[in-house]
Amino acid sequence: MNTELLTALLQKVDEPAARFATLDRYYTGTQQLAFLSPDARKALGDRFGRLASNLPRLAVTSLAERLRVTGFVGADVWDDWLRNDLDQESGIAHREALLLGSSYVIVWADATGRPKVTVESAKQVAVLTDPGTRRITAAVKRWETPTTTEAAVFLADQVIRLRAQQTGATTNGFKVVETLDNPLGVPPVVRLKNSDRLLDDGVSEIDDLRPLVDALNKLLTDMLVTSEYVGRPRRWATGIELEEDADGNAVNPIPEGNRAMISENESAKFGQLEAAGLDGYKNAVDVLLGQIMAVSALPAHYIGQLSDTPASADALRAAEASLTARAEARQAAFGRAWEDVARLIVGVRDGVDPQQVDVRVQWADASTRSIAQEADAVTKLYAAGLLPASYALKRLGYSDSEIEEIAAARRGDALNSMAVDLGKLVS
Repeated sequence: MNTELLTALLQKVDEPAARFATLDRYYTGTQQLAFLSPDARKALGDRFGRLASNLPRLAVTSLAERLRVTGFVGADVWDDWLRNDLDQESGIAHREALLLGSSYVIVWADATGRPKVTVESAKQVAVLTDPGTRRITAAVKRWETPTTTEAAVFLADQVIRLRAQQTGATTNGFKVVETLDNPLGVPPVVRLKNSDRLLDDGVSEIDDLRPLVDALNKLLTDMLVTSEYVGRPRRWATGIELEEDADGNAVNPIPEGNRAMISENESAKFGQLEAAGLDGYKNAVDVLLGQIMAVSALPAHYIGQLSDTPASADALRAAEASLTARAEARQAAFGRAWEDVARLIVGVRDGVDPQQVDVRVQWADASTRSIAQEADAVTKLYAAGLLPASYALKRLGYSDSEIEEIAAARRGDALNSMAVDLGKLVS
């Protein structure tokens, strides 16, 4: 095993660890409060240390829920796709890529020789690419067991299993355990990269949101502190003799919880201060939410900015147009990766060169029209002769296998209507 190559790959795994930890905290809403002065932080202590409006998770999930693979054209891989639970785990790959900037898929053969596809996190996998073609030339996955650190290096001609006899190993202590030939001719690792630029190494959807969310959380904290201390009216009294405790400290003779105040001193006076208004905080929060919507493409009704009059379905779709366009751009970016996965599946299953397989991925519509609206639009296009039946069913979200079942059922119904005995046809 080339030691320099192994070290370079394992260092690539460790490089973004700090950035990933920060992104994880924002995704789970456990980041520390920012923009607090030292005096305010000391006064608050840990009372509001976990206050967070978790808009970063919303920004990721609102895109991921619009990325749904419905089939492939050019290669029959849907059965393998379902057998490997990719109808569910592909969504996990999308969320990981949208959050961390990249996620990975490894395609190999299981014990029976069938394609085995696994979705991997960028926290465990790293790749090296050719600067000219930007294709993956080598990849590594590193993980831990209770007693060892395991690694697998994927090259174009072989796959190498390594092990270090301790946990927490980074680049040292690994010994070769097993070497397997790779007949595919390419590393069986595919990267889903979330980027709209050529030389980026993958960016997170929440990178631009982080300072805005920090500012929003600061305002929400200030608003809660204001409501705690001056949000309700404060009462005052003069002309009342103060009491003292055993240490000589003055004690308020009228506890805060008392609903009535009584004094025998005829010069005593009572009154009430006006409560502090919170409108200023609301206006500032609205400004930040506007910036967050501009950066993330989240529509107003996603973040609770609702009007008194409910919006129509057309108005909601118009508000989601930017988010839909962003989801379609992610479909185009991730689609190339899923097509590479399909090529590797065919290569493992049929023993052919994956680079010679021609396949195209199909996605569900990224917009959020209701089933009735979508069915109405597709039916009109089909009735006008603009769409064939199979393509119309794809537009409605049916998979390739479901379309074949529908076509078979329709043929059976047609033969039944003509009183044709299917049993005689088979015999």
